[in-house]
Amino acid sequence: MSYNIFIACLLFALGQTMGWFQLNAQFVWEWWKDKPILSAAIFSVPTGICFWYGVKICYEEWGEVWGPRFLIFTMSYLTFPLLTWHFLHESMFTAKTMICVVLSCLIVGVQLLWR
Repeated sequence: MSYNIFIACLLFALGQTMGWFQLNAQFVWEWWKDKPILSAAIFSVPTGICFWYGVKICYEEWGEVWGPRFLIFTMSYLTFPLLTWHFLHESMFTAKTMICVVLSCLIVGVQLLWR
């Protein structure tokens, strides 16, 4: 994997993580319940910037927007299950989730290796 794609993956993972907290902090901490405006104000801009630059880097590397789209999707199947398991105690080790993770990795593999 090239250095640029690695940086894009980090940006997507960070964006997915902030997006997870924007939407799900209300279920983790009582304090966040009924604070949608504050949550959007705090998380939306940095989340959007991470995705914007990640897509820019991928587009410059691959010359298409389909690659970044699938990479974002795949990164969500890495960050979402881990955060959900850690904070909400919902297991990611179900047959359905694990199959989705494997398929997501295959999708990224196709994008990275098929030129």
